[in-house]
Amino acid sequence: MQNINKEFDFDEWAKLARENPDAYEDMREKMIQEVIDSTSPEIKRRMQGLQWKIDQIRSTSTNPMSSCLKISQMMWDNVLGEDGLLDHMRQLSDPEQIPKRTDPKESATIININSNDPDQQKS
Repeated sequence: MQNINKEFDFDEWAKLARENPDAYEDMREKMIQEVIDSTSPEIKRRMQGLQWKIDQIRSTSTNPMSSCLKISQMMWDNVLGEDGLLDHMRQLSDPEQIPKRTDPKESATIININSNDPDQQKS
């Protein structure tokens, strides 16, 4: 975990990305994992999930600029969107702004998959 405290050298990373993209990816993944591993158990799982989401965006995007824009949009949605960082910051200064939710955000129809009803069973 010593790399976490090492100062980030953009030029060094850019050179590595140009000259040896595989080594760059290995180092990038290693540093990300070191940061995740250094967190408390309470937030580690959330960070792993967020990194998985970022990796999926990167792997399904047609080019690096596209993935950058999608990841940036995801970040702004988490800052400015409903129940985002801005909402939480406002709640700290004005508790009256805490939304009063009586209904769940989403609903779903639950079906019994163990039913003996032939209409609900697949052959």
